[in-house]
Amino acid sequence: MLSLYDTATQGIRPLAMRRPGHLSIYLCGPTVYGPPHLGHGRATLVYDILRRYLTWTGVEVRLVSNITDIDDKIIDRANRESRPWQEITHKCEDVWFRAMSALGVERPTDVPHATEYVDSMVDMIATLVANDRAYTTSDGVYLSVTSVDDYGLLAHQKLEDMLAGGGDREVLGAGEKRHPADFALWKFTKPGEPSWPSPWGDGRPGWHSECVVMSLELLGEGFDLHCGGADLRFPHHENERAQAVALGKKFAAHWMHNGFVVDAEGEKMSKSLGNVANLLDLVDKYDPRAYRMLLLQTHYRSPVRVGQDNIDAAVKALAGIDAFFGRIPTAGVTARADILDAFRTAMDNDLDTPAATALMFDTMRRANASVDAGNAAEAAELAAAVREMCAAFGLPVNDVGDVDADAAGKAAELDAARAAKDFARADALRAELQAAGYVVETTKDGTRVRRG
Repeated sequence: MLSLYDTATQGIRPLAMRRPGHLSIYLCGPTVYGPPHLGHGRATLVYDILRRYLTWTGVEVRLVSNITDIDDKIIDRANRESRPWQEITHKCEDVWFRAMSALGVERPTDVPHATEYVDSMVDMIATLVANDRAYTTSDGVYLSVTSVDDYGLLAHQKLEDMLAGGGDREVLGAGEKRHPADFALWKFTKPGEPSWPSPWGDGRPGWHSECVVMSLELLGEGFDLHCGGADLRFPHHENERAQAVALGKKFAAHWMHNGFVVDAEGEKMSKSLGNVANLLDLVDKYDPRAYRMLLLQTHYRSPVRVGQDNIDAAVKALAGIDAFFGRIPTAGVTARADILDAFRTAMDNDLDTPAATALMFDTMRRANASVDAGNAAEAAELAAAVREMCAAFGLPVNDVGDVDADAAGKAAELDAARAAKDFARADALRAELQAAGYVVETTKDGTRVRRG
């Protein structure tokens, strides 16, 4: 059974399921006001790997991941550029899913948009006001955090140690808050801002209200797992949870958070720091599988640095995997059960992908040694286990053997042209192969081509 670190209890514990064999996951999705960066890519890839592994083990996964399509940052950009805010959100959402598709991330089961749930958020806030858990100021409606006994559970801080304002904007009504950590559930409209009607006045929901409403409506009380980046732990996830508690509802049973992507100095990479690498640029320049491979070799809770050296190493590792399957066919072969048992043991231990990836590469070495020793049957069983592990990782394989005779002939011609120092001819052949959809790699043993 899979065990994961739970942020709320600060320990690794079994990931229980309300309904055996079915897992419900809520993943905080993007705020669509700009292109996705490497941090976004890490979060989606980590949980895509989790989802694919669980599916591989036979679990049916329902993954809900929202789109925040109304927010201060969206409005700020719309005002700066004198554009309709909907134009920005629609375009940025398209870019988001294009990047996710390039990374091989499966689309969530449900993709709710915040603007589709405003009426439900108004109803929730009305209940909190009626139960004296929320109150109105001249700026909006705020949750009273002192009415939530265990506020600060995910932050592992006492209420008096919390930062004032819970990360919300500086607002006129902030001075009217009953406690500095009280946070906005509803923000009254300012000139030029989009708005919706409510019993307290026209406005829009606060960021922390959308996910609690959407997760409870789509997955129900006590859903199995709530996920997101470590930066969302506080205030966002804490404030989501506080609203559910204030409503008297059971919220997520387990909390999972992935570590940061950091820059060369070890500082968290984010839009605000200006040191962001655009995710689409990465997948356009390199094998789109490379980022997944890099992240598989880093534990999901650890920080990861993405640089030229480890991206190049990931690309090289992928070429090795592709070549491995070109050497050892696995069609119709049963994978070695002991290898897959060891793989499950690693993955079930807090999704230990570094250990599981090390096992995969070790199995490849053993299979190659078996081929060299003339034991083709053992090699095929080991290779079939490697193929199963790749499937569980969501790592597609480009079999080098899937090369037609024409392409193989051109590769041989390319080597002959290079040997004759006819580099113009060699470049032309390389361009023809690439135009036909092949990746062309120059190695000390000659030109290698594989399907891109």
